[in-house]
Amino acid sequence: MRFAFLAAAALALTFSAAAQTPPPAAPHDPVIVFPVPDLHAQLDKLAAEARTKGSSGATIEDYGSYKIQLSVRTASGGAEVHAHWDDVMMVEQGSATLVTGGTVVAGTTGTDGETHGSKIEGGQSQKINPGDVLTIRAGTPHQLILDPGTTYGAVVIKIHEP
Repeated sequence: MRFAFLAAAALALTFSAAAQTPPPAAPHDPVIVFPVPDLHAQLDKLAAEARTKGSSGATIEDYGSYKIQLSVRTASGGAEVHAHWDDVMMVEQGSATLVTGGTVVAGTTGTDGETHGSKIEGGQSQKINPGDVLTIRAGTPHQLILDPGTTYGAVVIKIHEP
């Protein structure tokens, strides 16, 4: 139920919002609106950094049990597996190939349970495009592959799973 609610709330972020930016929310406000123009302005700033590093990101809210982040890539990422975090992504710009499942090649797991590797072998590939909303459950190997010259941006909600 919590996961379905957050997915629906995340989808609402992609719809147009009022052009006026509300004042900053207090830590315990029951409702916070992230206007689309503000999100896109932040994605544009992150894209400038991603052009030199291949990726960039920012956490816009951290509630402990879930986080709302922005992610921009200009290069393909390595394979990863989150031990305790589900990802809900709303693609805002650019297209990518999402590879899921299979086996992480040359994977190393840190003390936080996060596994990173060079690529995925034997996974399933699917194209994702602006407007797509996807979920990746904790424990699922995944990797984003970008075509050269592509800038990919997404709103990501990370949901902690015990």
